[in-house]
Amino acid sequence: MVTVLHEGPPIITDRQRQVIELIAAGCSNEEVASRLGISPRTAKAHSDVLRQKLGCARRRQIPSAYRTLTGRDPLSQSLETGPIASGD
Repeated sequence: MVTVLHEGPPIITDRQRQVIELIAAGCSNEEVASRLGISPRTAKAHSDVLRQKLGCARRRQIPSAYRTLTGRDPLSQSLETGPIASGD
C-alpha cells in the first residue's frame, strides 16, 4: 500500500466552506443540515472531518482555525456571496 502525503494546508471543499460559514454564524448541526438540505448526521460528519483537517478539539473552534489557516473570515465570505442555497 502506498501512502501519499499531502503537503501544505488541508484542502477545504466548497461544501466544507459552506459548513464553516454556517458554524461561524452560530448554526447547530441541525440548522446546518436544514440550510444545506442534508441530514443532521451528515452535517456532524462534515464538522468532524473539518475538526480533523483544521486540528481543532471543538466544533466551535473551526471558524477560527479556518481564519488562521486561510486569512479569510468565514462570515465575510457568506456576506459577499449572499445566503447559502440548499440542495446543491
